[in-house]
Amino acid sequence: MSPSQSTVSLEEQVDQWRNYLLRRQAIHSIDVTELEDHLREQIEVLIQSGLSNDEAFLVAVKRMGALNDISREFAREHSDRLWKELVVIPSDSGEQQTRARTEAITVFCLAAVAAVLIKLPEFFGIRLEEISGFYARNLSLFVLPPLTLYFVWKRQIGIRTLRWLIFSFVAAGVFANIFPFTQNGYTEVLSTLHLPIALWAAVGIAYAGSRWNEIAGRMDFIRFSGELFIYYVLIALGGGVFTAFLVMLFKTIGINPEMFISSWLVPCGATGAVIVASWLVEAKQSVIENMAPVLTRLFTPLFTALLVGFLSTLLWTGGGIDIERDILAAFDMLLVLVLGLLLYSISARTQNAPPAVFDLLQVVLVVSALLVDAVALWAIAARITEFGFTPNRVAVLGVNMILLVNLTWSAVLYVRFLRKRGEFADLERWQTDYLPVYVVWAAIVVIIFPPLFAYI
Repeated sequence: MSPSQSTVSLEEQVDQWRNYLLRRQAIHSIDVTELEDHLREQIEVLIQSGLSNDEAFLVAVKRMGALNDISREFAREHSDRLWKELVVIPSDSGEQQTRARTEAITVFCLAAVAAVLIKLPEFFGIRLEEISGFYARNLSLFVLPPLTLYFVWKRQIGIRTLRWLIFSFVAAGVFANIFPFTQNGYTEVLSTLHLPIALWAAVGIAYAGSRWNEIAGRMDFIRFSGELFIYYVLIALGGGVFTAFLVMLFKTIGINPEMFISSWLVPCGATGAVIVASWLVEAKQSVIENMAPVLTRLFTPLFTALLVGFLSTLLWTGGGIDIERDILAAFDMLLVLVLGLLLYSISARTQNAPPAVFDLLQVVLVVSALLVDAVALWAIAARITEFGFTPNRVAVLGVNMILLVNLTWSAVLYVRFLRKRGEFADLERWQTDYLPVYVVWAAIVVIIFPPLFAYI
Protein backbone atom coordinates (compact mmCIF):
# COMPACT_ATOMS: atom_id res chain seq x y z
CA MET A 1 0.00 0.00 0.00
CA SER A 2 1.51 3.31 -1.04
CA PRO A 3 1.59 6.30 1.33
CA SER A 4 -1.00 8.14 -0.76
CA GLN A 5 -3.34 5.15 -0.75
CA SER A 6 -2.90 4.76 3.00
CA THR A 7 -3.68 8.44 3.61
CA VAL A 8 -6.80 8.34 1.44
CA SER A 9 -7.93 5.19 3.20
CA LEU A 10 -7.48 6.83 6.61
CA GLU A 11 -9.38 9.97 5.59
CA GLU A 12 -12.19 7.88 4.14
CA GLN A 13 -12.53 6.00 7.41
CA VAL A 14 -12.54 9.23 9.41
CA ASP A 15 -15.19 10.62 7.06
CA GLN A 16 -17.32 7.54 7.58
CA TRP A 17 -17.01 7.89 11.36
CA ARG A 18 -17.77 11.65 11.19
CA ASN A 19 -20.85 11.16 8.99
CA TYR A 20 -22.13 8.51 11.38
CA LEU A 21 -21.92 11.01 14.25
CA LEU A 22 -23.40 13.87 12.21
CA ARG A 23 -26.50 11.82 11.46
CA ARG A 24 -27.09 11.52 15.21
CA GLN A 25 -25.87 14.97 16.23
CA ALA A 26 -29.30 16.55 16.59
CA ILE A 27 -30.64 13.72 18.72
CA HIS A 28 -27.72 13.37 21.12
CA SER A 29 -26.37 16.98 21.22
CA ILE A 30 -22.75 16.07 20.59
CA ASP A 31 -19.88 18.27 19.41
CA VAL A 32 -18.60 16.32 16.40
CA THR A 33 -15.73 18.73 15.72
CA GLU A 34 -14.33 18.36 19.21
CA LEU A 35 -14.67 14.59 19.09
CA GLU A 36 -12.94 14.47 15.72
CA ASP A 37 -10.03 16.45 17.18
CA HIS A 38 -9.73 13.86 19.96
CA LEU A 39 -9.92 11.03 17.43
CA ARG A 40 -7.16 12.50 15.27
CA GLU A 41 -4.97 13.05 18.36
CA GLN A 42 -5.38 9.40 19.29
CA ILE A 43 -4.60 8.31 15.73
CA GLU A 44 -1.43 10.42 15.65
CA VAL A 45 -0.21 9.01 18.97
CA LEU A 46 -0.88 5.42 17.87
CA ILE A 47 0.88 5.92 14.52
CA GLN A 48 3.90 7.31 16.37
CA SER A 49 3.89 4.20 18.58
CA GLY A 50 4.28 1.99 15.50
CA LEU A 51 0.76 1.11 14.33
CA SER A 52 -0.28 1.43 10.71
CA ASN A 53 -2.86 4.04 9.70
CA ASP A 54 -5.67 1.47 9.52
CA GLU A 55 -4.75 -0.05 12.87
CA ALA A 56 -4.46 3.38 14.47
CA PHE A 57 -7.95 4.35 13.27
CA LEU A 58 -9.52 1.14 14.54
CA VAL A 59 -7.88 1.35 17.95
CA ALA A 60 -8.68 5.08 18.26
CA VAL A 61 -12.35 4.40 17.51
CA LYS A 62 -12.36 1.82 20.28
CA ARG A 63 -10.85 4.33 22.69
CA MET A 64 -13.31 7.01 21.64
CA GLY A 65 -16.09 4.57 22.44
CA ALA A 66 -15.13 4.97 26.10
CA LEU A 67 -15.77 8.73 25.86
CA ASN A 68 -18.87 8.88 23.72
CA ASP A 69 -21.91 6.62 23.40
CA ILE A 70 -22.37 7.30 19.67
CA SER A 71 -18.78 6.39 18.89
CA ARG A 72 -19.32 3.23 20.91
CA GLU A 73 -22.36 2.46 18.77
CA PHE A 74 -20.26 2.95 15.64
CA ALA A 75 -17.65 0.50 16.93
CA ARG A 76 -20.35 -1.98 17.94
CA GLU A 77 -22.13 -1.85 14.57
CA HIS A 78 -18.83 -2.34 12.78
CA SER A 79 -17.44 -4.87 15.26
CA ASP A 80 -17.06 -7.73 12.79
CA ARG A 81 -15.15 -5.63 10.30
CA LEU A 82 -13.05 -3.96 13.00
CA TRP A 83 -12.04 -7.26 14.55
CA LYS A 84 -11.15 -8.87 11.22
CA GLU A 85 -9.04 -5.89 10.20
CA LEU A 86 -7.29 -5.93 13.54
CA VAL A 87 -6.35 -9.60 13.56
CA VAL A 88 -5.85 -10.34 9.85
CA ILE A 89 -2.76 -8.98 8.11
CA PRO A 90 -3.61 -7.98 4.54
CA SER A 91 -1.61 -9.60 1.78
CA ASP A 92 -0.26 -6.26 0.54
CA SER A 93 1.05 -5.10 3.93
CA GLY A 94 4.68 -5.98 3.25
CA GLU A 95 5.91 -2.77 4.84
CA GLN A 96 3.94 -3.49 7.99
CA GLN A 97 5.30 -7.05 8.16
CA THR A 98 8.83 -5.76 7.69
CA ARG A 99 8.38 -3.24 10.50
CA ALA A 100 6.98 -5.90 12.84
CA ARG A 101 9.83 -8.28 11.97
CA THR A 102 12.41 -5.54 12.59
CA GLU A 103 10.90 -4.74 15.96
CA ALA A 104 10.84 -8.41 16.98
CA ILE A 105 14.52 -8.81 16.04
CA THR A 106 15.38 -5.62 17.94
CA VAL A 107 13.53 -6.81 21.04
CA PHE A 108 15.23 -10.19 21.13
CA CYS A 109 18.63 -8.58 20.57
CA LEU A 110 18.02 -6.25 23.53
CA ALA A 111 16.83 -9.21 25.59
CA ALA A 112 20.10 -10.94 24.74
CA VAL A 113 21.99 -7.79 25.79
CA ALA A 114 20.23 -7.86 29.18
CA ALA A 115 21.11 -11.55 29.55
CA VAL A 116 24.77 -10.83 28.73
CA LEU A 117 24.88 -7.91 31.18
CA ILE A 118 23.68 -10.07 34.07
CA LYS A 119 26.55 -12.50 33.44
CA LEU A 120 29.22 -9.93 32.62
CA PRO A 121 30.40 -9.34 36.24
CA GLU A 122 31.33 -13.02 36.52
CA PHE A 123 34.22 -12.38 34.14
CA PHE A 124 35.61 -10.06 36.85
CA GLY A 125 35.24 -12.62 39.62
CA ILE A 126 31.86 -11.47 40.97
CA ARG A 127 29.73 -14.56 41.43
CA LEU A 128 25.98 -14.77 40.89
CA GLU A 129 25.23 -17.70 43.22
CA GLU A 130 23.74 -15.45 45.88
CA ILE A 131 21.75 -12.41 44.77
CA SER A 132 23.21 -10.01 47.32
CA GLY A 133 25.83 -7.31 47.53
CA PHE A 134 26.96 -6.05 44.13
CA TYR A 135 24.41 -8.02 42.11
CA ALA A 136 21.50 -6.95 44.28
CA ARG A 137 22.44 -3.26 44.17
CA ASN A 138 22.97 -3.26 40.41
CA LEU A 139 20.17 -5.58 39.28
CA SER A 140 18.06 -2.75 37.86
CA LEU A 141 21.11 -1.48 35.93
CA PHE A 142 21.33 -4.78 34.08
CA VAL A 143 17.67 -4.74 33.02
CA LEU A 144 16.33 -1.19 32.76
CA PRO A 145 18.91 0.34 30.33
CA PRO A 146 18.09 -2.18 27.54
CA LEU A 147 14.37 -1.68 28.21
CA THR A 148 14.80 2.09 28.03
CA LEU A 149 16.82 1.72 24.84
CA TYR A 150 13.91 -0.21 23.30
CA PHE A 151 11.54 2.69 23.90
CA VAL A 152 14.16 5.24 22.80
CA TRP A 153 14.36 3.36 19.49
CA LYS A 154 10.61 2.82 19.16
CA ARG A 155 9.57 6.39 20.10
CA GLN A 156 12.54 7.98 18.29
CA ILE A 157 13.55 9.97 21.37
CA GLY A 158 15.56 13.13 20.70
CA ILE A 159 19.26 13.52 21.52
CA ARG A 160 18.63 15.94 24.39
CA THR A 161 16.29 13.56 26.22
CA LEU A 162 18.60 10.64 25.46
CA ARG A 163 21.50 12.48 27.14
CA TRP A 164 19.44 12.98 30.30
CA LEU A 165 18.48 9.31 30.32
CA ILE A 166 22.12 8.25 29.97
CA PHE A 167 23.09 10.65 32.75
CA SER A 168 20.40 9.17 35.02
CA PHE A 169 21.68 5.62 34.59
CA VAL A 170 25.33 6.64 34.98
CA ALA A 171 24.52 8.56 38.16
CA ALA A 172 22.51 5.59 39.45
CA GLY A 173 25.47 3.30 38.80
CA VAL A 174 27.78 5.65 40.71
CA PHE A 175 25.54 5.98 43.78
CA ALA A 176 24.82 2.25 43.83
CA ASN A 177 28.53 1.42 44.07
CA ILE A 178 30.43 4.38 45.48
CA PHE A 179 29.38 4.01 49.13
CA PRO A 180 31.24 1.65 51.51
CA PHE A 181 28.13 -0.30 52.49
CA THR A 182 28.15 -2.76 55.34
CA GLN A 183 27.46 -6.12 53.68
CA ASN A 184 23.70 -6.81 53.85
CA GLY A 185 23.34 -3.73 56.04
CA TYR A 186 20.20 -1.63 56.30
CA THR A 187 21.30 1.11 53.91
CA GLU A 188 22.46 -1.41 51.28
CA VAL A 189 19.11 -3.18 51.37
CA LEU A 190 17.23 0.14 51.19
CA SER A 191 19.35 1.26 48.23
CA THR A 192 18.66 -2.05 46.49
CA LEU A 193 14.89 -1.65 46.94
CA HIS A 194 14.63 2.03 46.04
CA LEU A 195 17.01 2.33 43.07
CA PRO A 196 14.63 0.54 40.63
CA ILE A 197 11.81 2.88 41.72
CA ALA A 198 13.91 5.95 40.94
CA LEU A 199 15.06 4.54 37.58
CA TRP A 200 11.56 3.48 36.58
CA ALA A 201 10.91 7.18 35.96
CA ALA A 202 13.60 7.11 33.25
CA VAL A 203 11.80 4.18 31.62
CA GLY A 204 8.56 6.19 31.81
CA ILE A 205 10.10 9.21 30.10
CA ALA A 206 11.35 6.99 27.27
CA TYR A 207 8.00 5.19 27.07
CA ALA A 208 5.84 8.33 26.93
CA GLY A 209 8.28 10.38 24.86
CA SER A 210 6.96 13.87 24.21
CA ARG A 211 3.73 12.97 26.06
CA TRP A 212 5.41 12.57 29.48
CA ASN A 213 4.35 16.09 30.48
CA GLU A 214 0.72 15.24 29.69
CA ILE A 215 -1.65 13.51 32.09
CA ALA A 216 -2.62 11.02 29.39
CA GLY A 217 1.02 10.15 28.73
CA ARG A 218 1.78 9.41 32.38
CA MET A 219 -1.46 7.48 32.77
CA ASP A 220 -0.54 5.35 29.74
CA PHE A 221 2.76 4.54 31.46
CA ILE A 222 0.88 3.51 34.60
CA ARG A 223 -1.26 1.18 32.48
CA PHE A 224 1.86 -0.20 30.82
CA SER A 225 3.50 -0.87 34.19
CA GLY A 226 0.54 -2.93 35.38
CA GLU A 227 0.27 -4.86 32.14
CA LEU A 228 4.03 -5.51 32.17
CA PHE A 229 3.81 -7.02 35.66
CA ILE A 230 0.98 -9.35 34.59
CA TYR A 231 2.71 -10.46 31.39
CA TYR A 232 5.98 -10.99 33.26
CA VAL A 233 4.28 -13.20 35.84
CA LEU A 234 2.67 -15.24 33.05
CA ILE A 235 6.06 -15.66 31.33
CA ALA A 236 7.61 -16.64 34.67
CA LEU A 237 4.93 -19.30 35.22
CA GLY A 238 5.58 -20.67 31.73
CA GLY A 239 9.30 -20.59 32.42
CA GLY A 240 8.76 -22.57 35.62
CA VAL A 241 6.90 -25.28 33.71
CA PHE A 242 9.66 -25.32 31.06
CA THR A 243 12.33 -25.65 33.76
CA ALA A 244 10.50 -28.52 35.44
CA PHE A 245 10.32 -30.47 32.17
CA LEU A 246 13.98 -29.68 31.47
CA VAL A 247 15.01 -31.19 34.81
CA MET A 248 12.82 -34.23 34.30
CA LEU A 249 14.07 -34.98 30.79
CA PHE A 250 17.79 -34.63 31.49
CA LYS A 251 17.64 -36.57 34.74
CA THR A 252 16.26 -39.52 32.80
CA ILE A 253 19.62 -39.73 30.99
CA GLY A 254 21.69 -39.23 34.14
CA ILE A 255 22.46 -35.52 33.73
CA ASN A 256 21.73 -33.02 36.49
CA PRO A 257 21.00 -29.62 34.87
CA GLU A 258 20.65 -27.68 38.15
CA MET A 259 23.96 -25.85 37.72
CA PHE A 260 22.96 -24.70 34.23
CA ILE A 261 19.54 -23.65 35.49
CA SER A 262 20.79 -21.62 38.45
CA SER A 263 23.78 -20.06 36.69
CA TRP A 264 22.41 -19.43 33.20
CA LEU A 265 18.76 -20.23 32.53
CA VAL A 266 17.14 -18.42 35.47
CA PRO A 267 19.23 -15.20 35.56
CA CYS A 268 19.42 -14.77 31.79
CA GLY A 269 15.79 -15.74 31.27
CA ALA A 270 14.53 -13.48 34.08
CA THR A 271 16.32 -10.39 32.76
CA GLY A 272 15.54 -10.99 29.08
CA ALA A 273 11.89 -11.67 29.88
CA VAL A 274 11.44 -8.06 31.03
CA ILE A 275 12.21 -6.82 27.51
CA VAL A 276 10.08 -9.49 25.84
CA ALA A 277 7.13 -8.85 28.18
CA SER A 278 7.32 -5.11 27.43
CA TRP A 279 7.22 -5.85 23.72
CA LEU A 280 4.18 -8.08 24.19
CA VAL A 281 2.38 -5.32 26.08
CA GLU A 282 3.17 -2.90 23.27
CA ALA A 283 2.05 -5.37 20.60
CA LYS A 284 -1.27 -6.16 22.28
CA GLN A 285 -2.20 -2.76 23.69
CA SER A 286 -5.74 -1.69 22.79
CA VAL A 287 -6.30 -4.73 20.59
CA ILE A 288 -7.64 -6.68 23.52
CA GLU A 289 -8.95 -5.27 26.75
CA ASN A 290 -6.23 -4.45 29.27
CA MET A 291 -5.90 -7.08 31.97
CA ALA A 292 -4.93 -4.87 34.92
CA PRO A 293 -8.25 -2.92 35.02
CA VAL A 294 -10.17 -6.18 34.70
CA LEU A 295 -8.35 -7.65 37.70
CA THR A 296 -8.97 -4.40 39.56
CA ARG A 297 -12.71 -4.93 39.22
CA LEU A 298 -12.28 -8.39 40.71
CA PHE A 299 -9.99 -7.57 43.64
CA THR A 300 -11.30 -4.16 44.72
CA PRO A 301 -14.36 -5.65 46.50
CA LEU A 302 -12.17 -8.33 48.11
CA PHE A 303 -9.62 -5.89 49.51
CA THR A 304 -12.36 -3.50 50.60
CA ALA A 305 -13.94 -6.31 52.60
CA LEU A 306 -10.51 -7.25 54.01
CA LEU A 307 -9.72 -3.73 55.26
CA VAL A 308 -13.20 -3.07 56.61
CA GLY A 309 -13.12 -6.42 58.39
CA PHE A 310 -9.69 -5.70 59.86
CA LEU A 311 -10.68 -2.24 61.12
CA SER A 312 -13.94 -3.56 62.56
CA THR A 313 -12.10 -6.32 64.41
CA LEU A 314 -9.51 -3.83 65.67
CA LEU A 315 -12.25 -1.61 67.12
CA TRP A 316 -14.20 -4.58 68.52
CA THR A 317 -11.22 -6.09 70.34
CA GLY A 318 -9.68 -2.76 71.34
CA GLY A 319 -6.22 -4.18 70.74
CA GLY A 320 -3.22 -2.81 68.91
CA ILE A 321 -1.17 -4.16 66.03
CA ASP A 322 2.13 -5.99 66.23
CA ILE A 323 4.80 -3.39 65.62
CA GLU A 324 7.47 -5.80 64.42
CA ARG A 325 9.38 -4.64 61.35
CA ASP A 326 8.12 -7.41 59.06
CA ILE A 327 4.51 -6.63 59.97
CA LEU A 328 4.98 -2.93 59.20
CA ALA A 329 6.58 -3.82 55.85
CA ALA A 330 3.55 -5.99 55.07
CA PHE A 331 1.28 -3.05 55.91
CA ASP A 332 3.18 -0.87 53.44
CA MET A 333 2.86 -3.52 50.73
CA LEU A 334 -0.86 -3.69 51.39
CA LEU A 335 -1.22 0.10 51.09
CA VAL A 336 0.78 0.14 47.85
CA LEU A 337 -1.49 -2.59 46.49
CA VAL A 338 -4.57 -0.56 47.40
CA LEU A 339 -3.05 2.44 45.65
CA GLY A 340 -2.46 0.25 42.60
CA LEU A 341 -6.11 -0.83 42.60
CA LEU A 342 -7.12 2.84 42.73
CA LEU A 343 -4.78 3.80 39.89
CA TYR A 344 -5.94 1.07 37.53
CA SER A 345 -9.59 1.65 38.26
CA ILE A 346 -9.01 5.31 37.39
CA SER A 347 -7.20 4.37 34.17
CA ALA A 348 -10.10 2.18 33.03
CA ARG A 349 -12.93 4.53 33.95
CA THR A 350 -14.73 6.84 31.52
CA GLN A 351 -14.26 10.36 32.85
CA ASN A 352 -17.65 11.64 31.71
CA ALA A 353 -19.62 8.76 33.22
CA PRO A 354 -21.74 9.64 36.28
CA PRO A 355 -20.89 8.23 39.74
CA ALA A 356 -21.79 4.57 40.15
CA VAL A 357 -21.77 1.87 42.82
CA PHE A 358 -18.17 0.90 42.03
CA ASP A 359 -17.09 4.50 42.72
CA LEU A 360 -18.67 4.30 46.17
CA LEU A 361 -16.80 1.04 46.73
CA GLN A 362 -13.57 2.76 45.73
CA VAL A 363 -14.17 5.51 48.27
CA VAL A 364 -14.73 2.92 51.01
CA LEU A 365 -11.49 1.21 49.98
CA VAL A 366 -9.50 4.47 50.01
CA VAL A 367 -10.89 5.62 53.35
CA SER A 368 -10.25 2.20 54.88
CA ALA A 369 -6.67 2.25 53.58
CA LEU A 370 -6.28 5.75 54.99
CA LEU A 371 -7.33 4.53 58.45
CA VAL A 372 -5.00 1.52 58.21
CA ASP A 373 -2.18 3.88 57.27
CA ALA A 374 -2.94 5.99 60.34
CA VAL A 375 -2.75 2.86 62.51
CA ALA A 376 0.57 1.92 60.90
CA LEU A 377 1.95 5.42 61.48
CA TRP A 378 0.96 5.20 65.13
CA ALA A 379 2.84 1.91 65.41
CA ILE A 380 5.90 3.34 63.66
CA ALA A 381 5.92 6.36 65.99
CA ALA A 382 5.71 4.03 68.98
CA ARG A 383 8.61 1.95 67.67
CA ILE A 384 10.77 5.05 67.04
CA THR A 385 9.96 6.43 70.49
CA GLU A 386 10.98 3.16 72.13
CA PHE A 387 14.01 2.17 70.06
CA GLY A 388 15.11 5.37 68.29
CA PHE A 389 15.77 6.13 64.62
CA THR A 390 17.19 3.58 62.20
CA PRO A 391 17.38 3.63 58.38
CA ASN A 392 14.51 1.15 58.09
CA ARG A 393 12.22 3.06 60.44
CA VAL A 394 12.84 6.37 58.73
CA ALA A 395 12.27 4.79 55.31
CA VAL A 396 9.02 3.19 56.44
CA LEU A 397 7.94 6.44 58.09
CA GLY A 398 8.61 8.35 54.86
CA VAL A 399 6.70 5.88 52.71
CA ASN A 400 3.70 5.95 55.04
CA MET A 401 3.65 9.76 55.12
CA ILE A 402 3.75 9.88 51.31
CA LEU A 403 0.92 7.36 51.10
CA LEU A 404 -1.03 9.25 53.77
CA VAL A 405 -0.95 12.46 51.73
CA ASN A 406 -1.89 10.66 48.53
CA LEU A 407 -4.77 8.70 50.05
CA THR A 408 -6.10 11.69 51.97
CA TRP A 409 -6.39 13.96 48.97
CA SER A 410 -7.61 11.08 46.80
CA ALA A 411 -10.43 10.51 49.27
CA VAL A 412 -11.30 14.22 49.24
CA LEU A 413 -11.38 14.38 45.44
CA TYR A 414 -13.39 11.16 45.15
CA VAL A 415 -15.98 12.36 47.68
CA ARG A 416 -16.27 15.65 45.78
CA PHE A 417 -16.90 13.69 42.60
CA LEU A 418 -19.57 11.54 44.25
CA ARG A 419 -21.28 14.69 45.54
CA LYS A 420 -21.02 16.18 42.01
CA ARG A 421 -18.89 19.05 43.27
CA GLY A 422 -15.80 18.06 41.31
CA GLU A 423 -14.64 16.36 38.13
CA PHE A 424 -13.25 12.85 37.91
CA ALA A 425 -10.39 14.30 35.86
CA ASP A 426 -9.17 16.05 39.04
CA LEU A 427 -8.50 12.67 40.64
CA GLU A 428 -6.63 11.43 37.58
CA ARG A 429 -4.58 14.63 37.47
CA TRP A 430 -3.71 14.31 41.17
CA GLN A 431 -2.47 10.74 40.79
CA THR A 432 -0.31 11.43 37.75
CA ASP A 433 1.09 14.67 39.19
CA TYR A 434 2.00 12.86 42.42
CA LEU A 435 4.23 10.29 40.68
CA PRO A 436 7.44 12.39 40.98
CA VAL A 437 7.06 12.35 44.78
CA TYR A 438 7.78 8.61 44.84
CA VAL A 439 10.76 9.07 42.54
CA VAL A 440 12.22 11.88 44.66
CA TRP A 441 11.81 9.87 47.88
CA ALA A 442 13.46 6.81 46.28
CA ALA A 443 16.37 8.99 45.14
CA ILE A 444 16.72 10.42 48.67
CA VAL A 445 16.93 6.91 50.13
CA VAL A 446 19.57 5.87 47.56
CA ILE A 447 21.72 9.02 47.74
CA ILE A 448 21.32 10.50 51.24
CA PHE A 449 20.54 7.56 53.54
CA PRO A 450 23.90 5.73 53.23
CA PRO A 451 26.12 8.62 54.44
CA LEU A 452 23.43 9.88 56.81
CA PHE A 453 23.32 6.57 58.68
CA ALA A 454 27.03 5.83 58.34
CA TYR A 455 26.50 3.03 55.77
CA ILE A 456 25.07 0.63 58.38
